[in-house]
Amino acid sequence: MSISREFLWILIGSAIVTLIPRTLPLVLISRMRLPDPVMKFLKHVPLAVMTALVAQSVLTDGEAWRSPADPDWLAFFPTLAVALLTRSLLLTVLAGVGFAALLGWLM
Repeated sequence: MSISREFLWILIGSAIVTLIPRTLPLVLISRMRLPDPVMKFLKHVPLAVMTALVAQSVLTDGEAWRSPADPDWLAFFPTLAVALLTRSLLLTVLAGVGFAALLGWLM
């Protein structure tokens, strides 16, 4: 399979257009000293984003709400316990995958 020159330029252009808005703010802000209230606020952004992603994944399936008997819903609670007890992202992810797989296999 050959790649046309047009496709290659479109791919390079898309990569540049995607890269600029992601890296430019990081480069500009990393050289600035932000006020303490801003730093305090930004410290909570990763937790808020992760909570929104997990809640959407656990509670909904597309447009519909998931049943509480769904294996993903049931796997959430022991995974949450692992997250709270260990405070380790790696252990939490491994526990979540393991619990979801185990419940999917059992149900």
